Amino acid sequence: MEPSQNPVTFEQIITHVLESEGGDKYTNDPDDPGGETKYGIAGMFNPGLDIKNLTRAQAVLIYKSNYWDRYKIEHLPHNLRYIYFDMVVNMGASGATKVLQRAANGKNSEDIVVDGKIGPNTIKAMANVEYERVQSYRVLYYAEKVIDQPIKEKYWYGWYRRALRV
Repeated sequence: MEPSQNPVTFEQIITHVLESEGGDKYTNDPDDPGGETKYGIAGMFNPGLDIKNLTRAQAVLIYKSNYWDRYKIEHLPHNLRYIYFDMVVNMGASGATKVLQRAANGKNSEDIVVDGKIGPNTIKAMANVEYERVQSYRVLYYAEKVIDQPIKEKYWYGWYRRALRV
């Protein structure tokens, strides 16, 4: 699939993200700051939620309200919705937005503040940014994370493959 053929609606995108997040596989990796996880939903960030018994339908509702709507995914150009949503899920909203902002600054002559907040300036700056440019800055983000936190190297290959997935 070419970047121009990326899924653009929540309903299209969520299927790919759930697959990337391991589907209904329950994990509790001691090196993962999210703790116990299923469908990519982490117990650390959802206190009181029964992660082991989380259903796909519950996970989809969480992703829609806590990620898609909250971080204004529909306000981005169609070609960047999938990658941004996937980054928000995988690295958190601040990290994902910083990737977008750095990519925009690498493309545009007018810099925007790299503050990790999705607002009108960031959304406007993304209008002419290529999908592949965002991918490259995503790989850079992961590389910097592994350099700063060598224990995360065990995730490197999976992150790299996910970053290159279209």
